[in-house]
Amino acid sequence: MTLPREGRREGGVHLYPVHVYYEDTDAGGVVYYANYLKFAERGRSEAIRALGAPPHDRLREETGVTLAVHKLAAEYLSPARLDDDLVVRTRVKSVSGASVSLEQEIWRDATRLFAMSCTVVCIGRNGRPARLPPVLAQALANTDPATLRPAPRLANSSPKTPPKTSKAMKAHAR
Repeated sequence: MTLPREGRREGGVHLYPVHVYYEDTDAGGVVYYANYLKFAERGRSEAIRALGAPPHDRLREETGVTLAVHKLAAEYLSPARLDDDLVVRTRVKSVSGASVSLEQEIWRDATRLFAMSCTVVCIGRNGRPARLPPVLAQALANTDPATLRPAPRLANSSPKTPPKTSKAMKAHAR
């Protein structure tokens, strides 16, 4: 499948192409785990732009808000390798007053390599959460309502039992 550089929408899913370069891999030619998050960020940015939202810098200048990742859950399923051609699939799962939840997957041909649920929030100039500005809310309204559905929970996530936070993580968060 050949995709334009900025990707394209098919139904309620945005498809974004990624080619794996040497800089994306470790010494063994396998994609370094953090780079999947970078690939997903690029796909997410292009997906939101494809819905008609302004670029990040213009959104910040015109409305005073920016988007920031609030939480994510990722599952690494199979490795990508040097010179692979991948596709980042992004779907808007839900939209609320100040946040957008998305599902993202990275595929190589018919093999799903990575799955992620992500929530991004609007942050105002004061660094606090802010409502989605009308221009962004209108762009997100372009999402096919038939595709807005609850995401399947990742295998290791449970709504009843929050993950334990180590003392080192708590100290780092301070």
